[in-house]
Amino acid sequence: MRLARSEDLSAIVALTTNAYAPYTALFGAPPIPVTEDYAPRIERGEIWLLESGGELAGLIVLERHPDHAMIFSVAVAPAFQGRKLGIALLNFADEQARSWGVPEVRLYTNSRMERNIALYSAYGYRETGRRANPYRPGWTVVDMAKPIDKAA
Repeated sequence: MRLARSEDLSAIVALTTNAYAPYTALFGAPPIPVTEDYAPRIERGEIWLLESGGELAGLIVLERHPDHAMIFSVAVAPAFQGRKLGIALLNFADEQARSWGVPEVRLYTNSRMERNIALYSAYGYRETGRRANPYRPGWTVVDMAKPIDKAA
């Protein structure tokens, strides 16, 4: 895992677009992470890249807040899916939260991403609420949170 640099921007956009492509097709519009401007997030140190064999295999966008860490996006390149890299990225989020001294990791996802909701639930996240997506009329956001223990 390494922090993203400005020269990684095009690779981040490509990986995110490809990873979310099935949802873009399902929703009829791209999910929020596909339309995000990642340059400011790179500057703020919010994007970590997971490489495998010199290739970009996945990434996590993780925001630091005073009382929690917020996962904005977890994306694994299609060629690397099915190798538990998503779990590795979630483990990384837990480790970062511990290092930041915050008690929980939060995330939100589209209510139609049922496979992801099941994965997050199996990994210890609990649903904390549902709300209308302020940027996509008719879409519902599922908020989830996972407490982080103090031990590393």
